[in-house]
Amino acid sequence: MSRNGLGPEASRPPEAGKNNTGASEAQPRSPRFMAEPDRYLLEGPHSRFQELRLLLRAGRDFVHGFRALHFVGPCVTVFGSARFDEHHRYYAMAREVGGALVGLGFTVMTGGGPGVMEAANRGAREAGGRSVGCNIELPFEQTPNAYLDRWVTTEYFWVRKVLLVKYSYAFIVMPGGFGTLDELTEALTLIQTRKILEFPIVLMGRDYWAPFIAMVKTMVEAGTISASDLDLMLVTDSVPDAMAHIELHAVQQFGLKRRKIPRSRKLFGETSLAE
Repeated sequence: MSRNGLGPEASRPPEAGKNNTGASEAQPRSPRFMAEPDRYLLEGPHSRFQELRLLLRAGRDFVHGFRALHFVGPCVTVFGSARFDEHHRYYAMAREVGGALVGLGFTVMTGGGPGVMEAANRGAREAGGRSVGCNIELPFEQTPNAYLDRWVTTEYFWVRKVLLVKYSYAFIVMPGGFGTLDELTEALTLIQTRKILEFPIVLMGRDYWAPFIAMVKTMVEAGTISASDLDLMLVTDSVPDAMAHIELHAVQQFGLKRRKIPRSRKLFGETSLAE
């Protein structure tokens, strides 16, 4: 049975470049390749040429991101919902978090969109710090917020997720939906499997995250994760406690020090945040 529920003979259209008789014919450029890059990538095999194009487009996303973010300095990434407006208590909390992270010397990185992401970037901007975002092309919700000093917009979710982790020494997770859970559990998995170092993860909002922590404890009881995995997260409502945790487990743990950011090189398409 194939993904779309049809039998193997009907599971996929004719190979690109072929008609139903197997003869070659010219193929128009696929609009879905441009408009739905993630879906097009994940729907299964394509022609060799199309697969090469997919690889090159993803590589372009990475190069663009690496060059845009090379000089942003050590970051803390703030994850959270795009759906909270500025009157919501979690927006206010994220705004306070953004300002407090600047006080520790970090650049605040977010997904670059509205809601909690905007609030954290806004707090960083108001505190006189650096504020960056990794945006994603979506048909709804996701446009770059107005408090970014620099942002990069990617076509592929997985490229964006790499960029959000690559430059960060800690992760603060505000209340959010499926996307936030995805980002949280991926960070936990990367740390658990030692693909990245044991960077601190702080969950803000004790009441909101209580069901998630209960589920994690169920996993411990079932033996699917270790009891020590609970220690990978701090759950708190206190911004000062969150900052003290990051100070201990990121700044001191990894010996971070304030220093002058190296000069950018325009030859490589680089610019500093001051430019």
